[in-house]
Amino acid sequence: MLYRSAEVQEAIASGRPVVALESTIISHGMPYPQNLETALRVEQVVRDAGAVPATCAVIEGKLTAGISATEMELLAQGGQQIPKASRRDLPFLIAAGAHGATTVASTMIIAHAVGIRVFATGGIGGVHRGAEVTMDISADLQELAHTPVAVVCAGVKSILDIGLTLEYLETYGVPVIGFQTHEFPAFFSRDSGFGVDGRLDTPFDIAQLLKAKWGMDARGGVVVANPVPEQYHQPAARMERVIEQALNEAATAGIKGKAVTPFLLSRIEQLSGGDSLKTNVELVCHNALVAAQIASAYSQLG
Repeated sequence: MLYRSAEVQEAIASGRPVVALESTIISHGMPYPQNLETALRVEQVVRDAGAVPATCAVIEGKLTAGISATEMELLAQGGQQIPKASRRDLPFLIAAGAHGATTVASTMIIAHAVGIRVFATGGIGGVHRGAEVTMDISADLQELAHTPVAVVCAGVKSILDIGLTLEYLETYGVPVIGFQTHEFPAFFSRDSGFGVDGRLDTPFDIAQLLKAKWGMDARGGVVVANPVPEQYHQPAARMERVIEQALNEAATAGIKGKAVTPFLLSRIEQLSGGDSLKTNVELVCHNALVAAQIASAYSQLG
């Protein structure tokens, strides 16, 4: 049921730094072949920074840390035909011996199961706009409350309610660290108008905080909010107009549940003239770099 590649297994056994990577971004986040190109680039960024990448997925019913190039191609070409797998979906996929693209929540589950402490993604899920009516809250938040993995991200996806998401994380005791920033980033934008719990400026500082949290046997993860590099930043006001239009179109079309995020990301790309996709790619790569640096610092602490 649980499988790790030989490279990942050897790295964990020898204490080398390893960074978990999700696979929903491959099957559901971008079109083919850019999804495959981005996934391979992200893995290379991790390697160049001195860590081992462990892209996670469900492959033939096995929770897999470190998928092969062939398996990555399968997920990339399969696109949205590959089931999006969060915590609740894993038993179905395991029982059926099926493939699944892991979300933040399920990637955290696999990472923790094999002994990986640091995970890089684009943006975490959170509280959806209008959740006071729909109760649409991502399972990522509950996973962060319970599973001891640090998630390096560019904040939450901009289609979500950032303020309510931060309130939820506070309620469940999840530290939100700003990496070289006092402000919580808004995915495509460096600024959101919301603060973080604390600012830390080096990967070593973050590694020390992780050691302190887990050393006191405190359960749960940590959010490392890493703003998109300045040159790829999209103005918050512009992106908010684009997002509002995409949300209105989704509501008019009656799109709900798991279909919402892929629709919105695709429509936002169209409305932004492709700028959102370019920013998405660059922020994921930047998060992978920072995650590799944190993983290296954490491994040095022993």
